[in-house]
Amino acid sequence: MPEAASVPSPPRAAIGDSEFDRDTVVTRREPGVYDIDLSAGWTIINAVNGGYLLAVLGRALADTLPHPDPFTISAHYLTASQPGPAVVRTETVRTGRTLSTGQASLLQYDDEGNEVERIRVLASYGDLAALPDDVRTTAAPPAMPPMEQCFGPDDSPAPVPGSSAITDRLMLKLDPATLGWALGAPSGKGEMRAWFGLADGRDADPLSLLLAVDALPPTAFEIGLSGWVPTVELTVHVRHRPAPGPLRVSITTRNLAGGFLEEDAEVWDSADRLVAQSRQLARVRLG
Repeated sequence: MPEAASVPSPPRAAIGDSEFDRDTVVTRREPGVYDIDLSAGWTIINAVNGGYLLAVLGRALADTLPHPDPFTISAHYLTASQPGPAVVRTETVRTGRTLSTGQASLLQYDDEGNEVERIRVLASYGDLAALPDDVRTTAAPPAMPPMEQCFGPDDSPAPVPGSSAITDRLMLKLDPATLGWALGAPSGKGEMRAWFGLADGRDADPLSLLLAVDALPPTAFEIGLSGWVPTVELTVHVRHRPAPGPLRVSITTRNLAGGFLEEDAEVWDSADRLVAQSRQLARVRLG
């Protein structure tokens, strides 16, 4: 596998100047209450992407809690979010010397003006920069071809099934071994691997890792299913601040039963460090 430094990359947007940063900005109305206009640029089919929404809630919690970085964040997706105005309410549950815990909800209004809760989150925050350097692991980065041998939405002669506005905001290059679904020949293995970044070249940080774990096409496509695969619950563990350069994301599903499947994701940075892990439960439409 080539060193990340040898891989061509687009012009880089600085953290804070990226479309991702602008579209996840929350405005504090009062302590624990934030306003945001959810961008239509992060939709899949007609719903706002769950990873983008998690980053929005993660940003509000970072403003609420005394620690800067999400260590673990668990979200239950209650109803589908739509582009447009939303409110985030946060609450500090506990603060300690190394970790603080908070909860947050994202709400929108229905046509009658009633509040509808979209997502509820419980998270623990700390300081990734303060963690010791000791690493003892049996995990290994995914074996993937170089980026120039992988394929993204722009490489397809026809629109990729399930793609939507979010694909214009991402740099996604999928491992050809997990692209059978796009050619009408899914492997049946329930695997998806890709090089990942933001389209404007902004380097990854802990908040964008919350997006990365939920930004690839569903593994259900490689099992032979199609259509929307909505997330029911998603838990992310952020392990390190990522080094500059593209990320590698590997997602696997081992069990589809009763119309639900799990997806286990690993995110690796250009320094070959495991920087994030996640598991989600998702619903599929059978038949």
